[in-house]
Amino acid sequence: MPIAKSVRLNDEIRYSPIRLIDADNGQRGIVPIEEAKRMARDQGLDLVEVAPQERPPVCRIMDYGKFKYKQKKKQKGQTAHEQLVKEVRLRPKTDANDRQIKINRALRFLGEGHKVQFTMLFRGRERAHQEIGLDIFDSILGILGDKVRIERRAMMQGGRMVMLVSPAKH
Repeated sequence: MPIAKSVRLNDEIRYSPIRLIDADNGQRGIVPIEEAKRMARDQGLDLVEVAPQERPPVCRIMDYGKFKYKQKKKQKGQTAHEQLVKEVRLRPKTDANDRQIKINRALRFLGEGHKVQFTMLFRGRERAHQEIGLDIFDSILGILGDKVRIERRAMMQGGRMVMLVSPAKH
């Protein structure tokens, strides 16, 4: 039940009689408003109008503060995990050990549920040897194996070669 902006409580409820639901979700039937307020007061709870459009209006005996708190908490918990794109930069001349460190970092990012963009930076005459970059990306994919799903294959964008992978869904 979504939180209404103008929910009527206790003395704000004007209609009589009302259809009453008690604190244990039991149907009490149609009762006068004074009797419903007295029952709520005796239990230390609130009388809340939950369906004002019905005739007679439906009211429930509940702890309204606790109800609002739970609704807010439920609404907050519905935010989805935001998937970020993390970047790992390489050069064609990056040493094998340094490359392994970067692959380990990428694995950590993938483990956290993020996408990873591998970027190979080419300078000067390195641009003439794009096959080196493709070979490196193929070896990286070989190491990552079935842990990843390829979102975008390696392709040149200006002086860079870019490849995007995301965590594989198992």
